[in-house]
Amino acid sequence: MNPQKVLIIAYYWPPAGGPGVQRWLKFVKYLPEFGIEPIVYCPENPNYPIVDESLVNEIPNGITIIKQPIKEPYQLANFLSKKSSKKISSGVIPKAKKQSLTEKLMLYVRGNFFIPDARKNWIKPSVEFLSEYIKTHKIETVITTGPPHSMHIIGLELKKNLNIKWLTDFRDPWTTIGYHKALKLTKSSQQKHIELETKVLNSADAIVVTSNHTKNEFETKTTKPISVITNGYDNHSVRVEEKHKEFTLSHIGSLLSERNPKILWEVLSELISENEAFSKAFQLNLIGVVSDDVVESIHNTGLKKHVNVIGYVSHDEAIKYQMASRLLLLIEIDSEDTKAIIPGKLFEYLISETPILAIGPDDSDVQEIITKTNTGVYFNYNQKEKLKAQLIEYFEAYQKSSLNINAIGLQPYSRKALTKCMSELIKAM
Repeated sequence: MNPQKVLIIAYYWPPAGGPGVQRWLKFVKYLPEFGIEPIVYCPENPNYPIVDESLVNEIPNGITIIKQPIKEPYQLANFLSKKSSKKISSGVIPKAKKQSLTEKLMLYVRGNFFIPDARKNWIKPSVEFLSEYIKTHKIETVITTGPPHSMHIIGLELKKNLNIKWLTDFRDPWTTIGYHKALKLTKSSQQKHIELETKVLNSADAIVVTSNHTKNEFETKTTKPISVITNGYDNHSVRVEEKHKEFTLSHIGSLLSERNPKILWEVLSELISENEAFSKAFQLNLIGVVSDDVVESIHNTGLKKHVNVIGYVSHDEAIKYQMASRLLLLIEIDSEDTKAIIPGKLFEYLISETPILAIGPDDSDVQEIITKTNTGVYFNYNQKEKLKAQLIEYFEAYQKSSLNINAIGLQPYSRKALTKCMSELIKAM
């Protein structure tokens, strides 16, 4: 029996770095085992804010990858300010009161002239090219993954024009995602986003989201079937000889301006001043893109000599930090909107054999997963004393060489198990 052909429309594909690209890179890796032939459509000349060449090596052999040119506005933005353009395109948006005039202008233009996003100019040429490709190669199923949500508009147009089955994969929400409010949208622009979101949700044959909170939100907007397929972990061959000698607390991934838990910096500062042994042993590692606002907050609490801002590293290097650290830090913005966000790194944290210290809003999907898998502790932004007591407990365990975890129930989050769920959904359409 011939495998079922599925066309996957994605903006992020290796050598793009970050967690967004890994979701479909891993699905593509395992889909052939479940009788599905993935064909990937992605841009030929994209403007990726983060590049990780090591991920190119993970593209499975024999996969058909189609590329078409894309025109993006970031060349013009780079002309205005290359630094601000790269920062904003990677999701690090400065607080409103600290934005320069150029940054305010760039955000306004991005929000109101490029709807749904800066990749909108790829929609029309992609629809024209793919309409012929789908007919020629007799493809019956199309999957779009976003953000950027322009990918879903390509799917919407293909659905209108052709007799195809269409699955939309939302790695993040659309109109309720945190940065949406920072785009300085006019009322009419906001309404356009809502209208496009409504059309996509009500035209797709199936909808996939990555969290229960997003599913609950979308169920108020459509009657179409919605499935939760989270991100996950994949087996890897990375090994470390031993844990760091220092009591290292490591955060891996972007630290946006609003992802700034001042209670943690205060607690760490207090422990350093109150406990000489803690002061000598403690080190905070920040691996990834870090907002200037966050660095300033950390320095203001007297942690400058204890913090190591490492910047972006390859995926394999990030895994090494996860495995060698004493504690892993997971931070989410304290807002209703971010309860739906499950960072991709959480699932790699789960198999790192390193305790997770998480801070975020109450009743989030992250809190549920960490609790269920027995992989760490979760605090909200008002639990300063409990957070301090937990750090003391962890430090005392580190001193006794007994700081470890006993994870349970991880298998459902493996990339292969999740791909099986995705394949069943595709075949049922």
